[in-house]
Amino acid sequence: MSNRGVLLRLLGVSLLWGCNYVASAYLLRDFSPIFLSYSRLVLTSVFLVTVALISQKIRRPTKQEWIILLFAGLFGTLFNQFFYFIGLQHSTAGNAALIIALSPVATTFLARLFLGETITAHKLVGAGLALVGVVLIVLFGGKSLGISQGDILLLMAMLALSVSLQFIRKLTVTMPSYDITIMATVIGTVLMTPAAVWEASQGHMHMSPHIATWLILACVAVFGQGLAGFWWNRGISEIGASTSSMFMNIPPFVAIIVAYFVLGDAIQMSQLAGGVLILIGVTVSNRNLQRQNTIQPIAK
Repeated sequence: MSNRGVLLRLLGVSLLWGCNYVASAYLLRDFSPIFLSYSRLVLTSVFLVTVALISQKIRRPTKQEWIILLFAGLFGTLFNQFFYFIGLQHSTAGNAALIIALSPVATTFLARLFLGETITAHKLVGAGLALVGVVLIVLFGGKSLGISQGDILLLMAMLALSVSLQFIRKLTVTMPSYDITIMATVIGTVLMTPAAVWEASQGHMHMSPHIATWLILACVAVFGQGLAGFWWNRGISEIGASTSSMFMNIPPFVAIIVAYFVLGDAIQMSQLAGGVLILIGVTVSNRNLQRQNTIQPIAK
């Protein structure tokens, strides 16, 4: 495929991921958070496994890889999804997209803590700018001044995602991103099953009775997560991580604009200012990026 075609696909991924935040907020009106997360994961897993069976390219992980995949699924899917959907109930799609956009910076510091990677001066500057952006969003991005419960939970979801990427980096040494995406998603879905059962046993589970709403959920799972994930990983392999990563700057602002028209969420100046600072910070932190193994975030 030509570079132009790859770039168009990556643009499509950015638009899909930006819309996913809004779709998730919309679906929470008719679904309980854990059931919504679990249902979407099940649909995404079915899609990914079907593709794997058709292609017959996936290999059986080693014992050590299974252990690392378990932790990747635990943090990247179970914890990430749990905090994401409950947090989204008490925040906005725009705030969620902007807070999750901080993940590359958090990943850098966690890599220093767990993997011993060096933190350069430009990474520190970028992290500072991004953190100021998050403070603006968390303190001033709501209906009133203060820190909302939803934004705190979204920060926890972002941190869980960043922790999972540490395990994924280890896996990419021996496994292709294609295999990791499928395995980690399926494992995370299995791990979330008890949480879904608990929600149902407590009488908190509810779902939409409308077919149209279920179709939206299916589209988010298959196209917004499954297909977009394949396009993202292919883009990284064909044109490199540094070019592909620039498209990660688009989803937060797509989410803000789409949420304004679809959900009626007001566009706050603090969101725009904070979002710009976060994206500048992420860009500065990764300006010398030569190689980055990135698996698409499932939490959208």
